[in-house]
Amino acid sequence: MIIDCHGHYTTTPAAQKTFRQAQLAHLDDPSSAVPARPEITDDEIRATIEMNQLAYLRERGGDLMIFSPQASAMAHHVPDEPTAVEWAQVSNDLVHRVTRLFPAHFAAACQLPQTPGGDLRAVVTELRRCVEQLGCVAANVNPDPSGGYWTAPPMTDRYWYPLYEALVELDVPAMVHVSASCNPNFHALGAHYLNADTSVFMQLLEGDLFADFPQLRLVIPHGGGAVPYHWGRYRGLADRLGRPPLAEHLMHNVFFDTCVYHQAGIDLLTRVINADNILFASEMIGAVRGIDPETGFHWDDTKRYVDAADLTDDARRRIFETNALRVYPRLASSPPAS
Repeated sequence: MIIDCHGHYTTTPAAQKTFRQAQLAHLDDPSSAVPARPEITDDEIRATIEMNQLAYLRERGGDLMIFSPQASAMAHHVPDEPTAVEWAQVSNDLVHRVTRLFPAHFAAACQLPQTPGGDLRAVVTELRRCVEQLGCVAANVNPDPSGGYWTAPPMTDRYWYPLYEALVELDVPAMVHVSASCNPNFHALGAHYLNADTSVFMQLLEGDLFADFPQLRLVIPHGGGAVPYHWGRYRGLADRLGRPPLAEHLMHNVFFDTCVYHQAGIDLLTRVINADNILFASEMIGAVRGIDPETGFHWDDTKRYVDAADLTDDARRRIFETNALRVYPRLASSPPAS
């Protein structure tokens, strides 16, 4: 089985986007009408999935995608908690419907109603709803709800502990995934996302989070940001800062995906990082769309790169399947609820 651990519903029906625009307009002008939640038919959902993510999944040899709301649209920088809660619920309910229509091909991961500096009680409540009622197998956690200004405490801070406690109790991993960039210095897709991946790894290196949460599992997407390329730097910094070696300090709990869009990048990832810590992913119809003029293939056809990497059959199987079943145990034990 080929399990893709990183997909987003970037092709949502128009009514979903219209609702979000109306929701934000009401937030700007409370005297305006409160928007009703969008009415979207099953046929509309099928139309957005069958010709897009599902078609590519089948064409490229994938079997199952862990599917979550569009990352850039989470918009955690919007400070109103009730708005964030409703938007997360609407987004998660829609992804849940995808998993019910296509249960053999999609499993849900949820968006959380984070806000800058916000209390995590509503975040934990939505996490529990999504796992226990919607059958979600994971959650996306934004380390920077401010959208590029990094006003949140590091992910090793006790501020985050109520969320980690719930993740461990529910036995679901978190993908560390930022949303929109509000800082013009950081392009969302080319800088903000990769900066966050790299910054969080360094936060984890400096701290002792996994001493407190040995069962917590964090997936750092986009190939781990700059981390694999600078693996020697992080090993050296761990030594300089008196931290344990990375293999024992972090790599029982931290995993990188294969959302790296060229062969040389995948080759480096698979040579530097142990195969036990790599999860296959594509983020198809995401940040890097279209066809690479040098190869003639889609940039986000990442299975092609993993197939061509210098890996043993056993290592390739771990990357494609068995690591995901270990990191996301609810894939096997908790199929999506009705």
